[in-house]
Amino acid sequence: MRAMRLHELNAALVLDEIPAPEPGPGEVRLKVEACGVNFADTLRVAGKYQEKAPLPFSPGGEVCGIVDAVGEGAALAPGTRVAAMGGGGFAEYCVVPAALCSPVPEGMSPEAAAAFQIAYVTSHMALEHKARMRPGERLLVLGAAGGVGLTAVEIGKIMGAEVIACARGPERLEIARRFGADHLLDSEAEDIRERCLVLGGLDVVYDPVGGDQWKAAMRACRPEARMIPIGFASGDIPQIPANILMVKNIDVLGLYIGTYRKFRPEVLRDSLSTLMGWFAEGRLKPHISNVLPLAEANEALRLLKSREATGKVVVTPWA
Repeated sequence: MRAMRLHELNAALVLDEIPAPEPGPGEVRLKVEACGVNFADTLRVAGKYQEKAPLPFSPGGEVCGIVDAVGEGAALAPGTRVAAMGGGGFAEYCVVPAALCSPVPEGMSPEAAAAFQIAYVTSHMALEHKARMRPGERLLVLGAAGGVGLTAVEIGKIMGAEVIACARGPERLEIARRFGADHLLDSEAEDIRERCLVLGGLDVVYDPVGGDQWKAAMRACRPEARMIPIGFASGDIPQIPANILMVKNIDVLGLYIGTYRKFRPEVLRDSLSTLMGWFAEGRLKPHISNVLPLAEANEALRLLKSREATGKVVVTPWA
């Protein structure tokens, strides 16, 4: 099979011809139809991700594919189309745990199924499972036109929040408006703290950016607000002042869904099941800005690293 693999940290991926992997107990092999690209993939390539894979390896942690081979104890029939949060999706075939596979609903394209999982599950778990956000609360979404931020705007509106979308420039903010944002905040032209205070302060902050935007949002929080760090696309991991947490009674709720794959996979499955239901009802519409062929996976990573992409980037062996 063909696979885009990393042989040296912080280098370009290389298109290799290698044997297709064999599934072990509880695993299935998928014939990959599409693979979603995430900011975490850029960190893995740079050697900066919290979980290190031995070299060489293929990035790509969310795939849609057809079950091609089944390991012992895996209760999935060959020929089933599934979405899976696994690894090695920048390839024509990959092996994933059967427990992390979910059937793809009728009418959902492979590209949408691949783009759907990590971003939507992250946002849903952040706002529902961690923040326990209530209808009428005011939600600030930083990086609101990016792959995860845009899903937080959508899910926030479904959950009944008043959503402030913060992004760079009017074109990106227009995308957030189309996905339901009530207020638009240009991070390059406006003071985040002042604008959020004028709107009445923040109950929940969803932050995949970090850096100065996190600091500004914290200063606009209402008492008992909840702040959820999702990632640090700015490259700056903020140090959190405990005195402000104490005085404002703010909760900071970390979320890394990779941990849930190991210690509470049922939480991931329940979240994805809810989201697939919302998709089937027409309430969620994944926004895919770029679909690239496997051989152009380096360009897919560049689009994310440079923050040029809006919504999701997808790689497919057949593009």
